[in-house]
Amino acid sequence: MARIFSGIQPSGELHIGNYLGAVKNWVQLQHTHPGSLFCVVDYHAISGNYDPAVLRARRWEMARSLLAAGLDPSKASVFMQSDVAEHTELSWIFTTLTPLGDLERQTQYKDKSAKLESIPAGILMYPVLQAADILLYRADTVPVGEDQVQHLELARDTSRKWNARFGEGFFPEPQPLLTPTRRIMGLDGQAKMSKSLGNTIGLMESDEEIWAKLRPAMTDPARVRKIDPGNPEVCNIFQLHKAFSSAAEQANVVQQCTTAGWGCMDCKKVLHTNMVQELTPIRRRAEALDAEPQRILDAMATGAQTARAIAQETMREVRERMGLETLTLPKA
Repeated sequence: MARIFSGIQPSGELHIGNYLGAVKNWVQLQHTHPGSLFCVVDYHAISGNYDPAVLRARRWEMARSLLAAGLDPSKASVFMQSDVAEHTELSWIFTTLTPLGDLERQTQYKDKSAKLESIPAGILMYPVLQAADILLYRADTVPVGEDQVQHLELARDTSRKWNARFGEGFFPEPQPLLTPTRRIMGLDGQAKMSKSLGNTIGLMESDEEIWAKLRPAMTDPARVRKIDPGNPEVCNIFQLHKAFSSAAEQANVVQQCTTAGWGCMDCKKVLHTNMVQELTPIRRRAEALDAEPQRILDAMATGAQTARAIAQETMREVRERMGLETLTLPKA
């Protein structure tokens, strides 16, 4: 069976954008692919300036959110990247194989570096560490959004380069498993959902808080729905219906909204009901974890132990094939 690995930055409490774009899919995959590995990639979060206290809080909140969202430590390994030292060791090894030009051509590097006067080397090397994250577990399948496909191609290229020099077939060439939910736009309808833009709904927000954000959210003023499969729907609220409402309800939304049977507020009320229905159990699980925080520590420790065992075996073989194994006396 394919080995699945994926990671998420410790941005704190999950919002519906990263829940729908990644974590909801992970929860389903843990049942079809037991033994999957899901990592909070905290080393990736320190490529720029940051406050250690804030990072510490965000790491905790992300661990809590992942477990509350439904990741089960008995089915999948959930762990902190920094708890497995082999991530950075393999990253350095891959750095020695990666041409500078390949990194400078990465779209995300171009976008981020264009906004900075002084560019941290970590932003340039980010995809190398990402390749190490995946290949350390010899994962052959990676659930990703479309914006990460280019980085995954670099991981495949790294696998080919290393295998060609040190052992064919050792590292797989990981393939993307595109998440079924398209990119979720923020409630302002202008940009991707992001905490920094203040256009999100948190998984732990109350029913009232969710409605307070949904009520003024951007809709399609022309009330036009492009339901042709080849075109994206115009209304962002309808995109959220596709994530939280049943197929029958989605069809009813299209009918009511395109015939002026409903106003936008009616449409949002139905969405609110369905969102509350899905998110309330997550909020309840988070409250239970808050009452027993040791469960979070135990789950993450168990996940890290499993991940370390795989990572250490990978690195034992990598070192041996590269001539880096523990020094021994020369043979007589």
